[in-house]
Amino acid sequence: MARDGKAVLNRGLTAAREAKKDEFYTRYVDIQKEVEAYLEFDQETFRDKVVYCNCDDPFESNFFKYFAANFNRLGLRKLVTTSRKGSTIAGMQLTFDEYIQGNRTPKRPNAVAVEIEEVTDLNGDGARDIEDVRLFLEQNPHRRTRLQGDGDFRSPECVALLREADIVVTNPPFSLFSEYVSLLIQNDKRFLIIGNTNAITYQDVFPHVMANQLWLGCTNFNVGMFFEVPDSYTKFHHIDEATGKKMARVSSSCWYTNLDHGRRHRPLSLMTMSDNLRYSPGLKGKEAYDRYDNYDAIEVGTYKEIPSDFDGVMGVPVTFLDKYNPDQFEIVGTLESSNPDNPYRTRWYTVQDQKDSFYRRFGKAGNIPLNMSGVINDVKVYKRILIRHRRPAEGDNS
Repeated sequence: MARDGKAVLNRGLTAAREAKKDEFYTRYVDIQKEVEAYLEFDQETFRDKVVYCNCDDPFESNFFKYFAANFNRLGLRKLVTTSRKGSTIAGMQLTFDEYIQGNRTPKRPNAVAVEIEEVTDLNGDGARDIEDVRLFLEQNPHRRTRLQGDGDFRSPECVALLREADIVVTNPPFSLFSEYVSLLIQNDKRFLIIGNTNAITYQDVFPHVMANQLWLGCTNFNVGMFFEVPDSYTKFHHIDEATGKKMARVSSSCWYTNLDHGRRHRPLSLMTMSDNLRYSPGLKGKEAYDRYDNYDAIEVGTYKEIPSDFDGVMGVPVTFLDKYNPDQFEIVGTLESSNPDNPYRTRWYTVQDQKDSFYRRFGKAGNIPLNMSGVINDVKVYKRILIRHRRPAEGDNS
C-alpha cells in the first residue's frame, strides 16, 4: 500500500514539473537560429507554405513574432496562430485588445486565432516587420477571430486549422508531447517543435523515429535551452538584459522535426581496421566489443566507436541520434523494449535468474530487474538504441 502511495506521489510530482515547463516560452534567438539552419539546406523550405503556430499567443509568442517579421523573406503564403484562453503569460506584453483600446491593464484574454496573408510597409519606415503586422491587424480586425473553445490544440477548431496548414512550428506542452506528435503525424503535417530530450525514447514516440517520421532538429541537442518565464516565477536562472524577462534553463530540451536538413546527411566517421577495435567473435579484452547477454547485438559505448566492418546489430547511446544519418544507418529498436516479438532479444530473465544475478554480483540475497535493459555479465547498461549499417545490397541507393 505504501509502495502504491509513493508511486502516485511520484506521478503527481512529475505532472507538476511538466505543468511548470508548459509555462516556458521560447526565445526569439533560438527560433531564428533553428529556422535559419533549414534555409541553409533549402531556401524554399517555407516558401508558399501555410505556417501554423497552434500553441502561441499573438504578440506574446516569439514564434509568431519571428514568422510575422520574416513573412516576406520566407515567402510564406499564410501565417496562422491560435492561443489558449487564460494564458499565464498573457499581459506581460501588449496584447492586441489592449493595443487597439489603449487599455494597458493586464488581463487574461479569450482564445483567439490570427491569420496573416501579407505584410506591407504600412507605417512607411522602409521596413516590413512586426510593427506593420500590428497596424495591419488594427486596420483589419476581421483577421482576428475569437475562438468558440479554449484554444486547446486538440479542439475541433484548432484541428480544422491544422488540416489547412503545411508546417506547424511551436513549443507544445511538454506534458502532452506524445499526444501532440501523434496528432501531427496522423494529419500528415510537417513540423518543427520543441520537446523534452527524453521524449525521443518514449514508447509512443520512438516508433516514429524508427519509421523515419520524426528526427532531431539542427540545434540545442544535449546542451539545453533557455526559456522566458512569467514574472511570478521565483526560481529562474537570470534576467535577460535586453528584454528584462526572467529566464530559466531547461537542460533536457531540444528541437524535433520531420523537415529535412543538412546535418542528417553528413556521414559519420567510423572505426577502421587500423583502429584495432574490430569486432571479433570470441575475442576478449579491449580489442573486442562486448556482446549483450540478452540481445543479439554488440555494445558500442559511444558513437565514435561504431565499427565500419560489422554487419550485425549494435547498441549505441541515445546521443547517437544527433549524428544519425538515415542513408548510413537503420534504426531497428531499443534495448528497453518490452515487445515480446523483438527479433533481437535472445533471453527473458526469470525471477530466479534475477536473484541469482544479484547474488553473483554482491554475494547476498537480492534481485536485479534485468528484463528492461541490455545486460553484460549481470550488469545492466544505460539506454541503448539498436542500429545496423545500411548496405547498397539491401536496396539503398545512397
